[in-house]
Amino acid sequence: MAEEIRVRYGESAQALLFYGSCLRTGDDSEGLVDLYLLVDSYSSAYRDRVQPFLNKLLPPNVFYLELPFEDRIVRAKYAVLSLRDFRRGTSMRWFHSYLWGRFAQPAGILYTRNEQAAEQLQAALAQAVITFITRVLPQVEERFTARELWAKGLSLSYGAELRAEQADNLTHLYDASKEHYEQLTRAAMPAVPFPVEVDTNSTPVYYHARIPARMRQFGRLAWAVRALQGKVLSVLRLLKGLSTFAGGVDYILWKIERHTGVKEELTPRLRRHPLLSVCVLSWRLYRKGGFR
Repeated sequence: MAEEIRVRYGESAQALLFYGSCLRTGDDSEGLVDLYLLVDSYSSAYRDRVQPFLNKLLPPNVFYLELPFEDRIVRAKYAVLSLRDFRRGTSMRWFHSYLWGRFAQPAGILYTRNEQAAEQLQAALAQAVITFITRVLPQVEERFTARELWAKGLSLSYGAELRAEQADNLTHLYDASKEHYEQLTRAAMPAVPFPVEVDTNSTPVYYHARIPARMRQFGRLAWAVRALQGKVLSVLRLLKGLSTFAGGVDYILWKIERHTGVKEELTPRLRRHPLLSVCVLSWRLYRKGGFR
């Protein structure tokens, strides 16, 4: 997959990241491999003028890829984003959690073009963790564990988008890489802008954060805004994806059924009208609890 994408995008490809459920489980037989392609610029990544405009207007653009491998087909969806936008999206300058919420979680680096790109990517991934913890700390109790911190943060960030996964039961993401998150939390705490004490004598390790009440109130308001903003952006990205993601509606229906058990049929009439199908099916799935 990485080699195919590198060939398609040539010298514009700066880095390629692997993340998501297939990375966690090590199994791609029942899902799509989630990849992120970072390019030097949108104009160099595409041959037409429309895709660069859409990519810059509402990043990222998402594409579908399938390749034969041995006796089966491997499938992936890959998102295209400039390295510059990726660095901005993982920083404190980026309000919504779309990028720093994703890449505070484990990710694998499949390719970097050169040492400079590798250094910028590593710095952005580290910054995503710091941004995530900084934004989540005001929403946890004054005394907390790493598990409680990440469970709360993942719930908030997933809840800020239209996601098939239920935002109130995401502790399995932490439990899948418990040691990773424990070490990450200890390493990141000195970089957050709040006084945090670590009680290493307790099991599990507890943290104590002194955060003023007004900052906690502001944090709650900010996450409420992110939740509203994220729903709107999710719908817009879904509509934009109709022009780039072959079979996108079928994939969304499959993913929602896989995560929630909620099933909805794509009729021949709706299949002929992708834009209409997104509107109709979104409303039906929402009413059935397919996403929140």
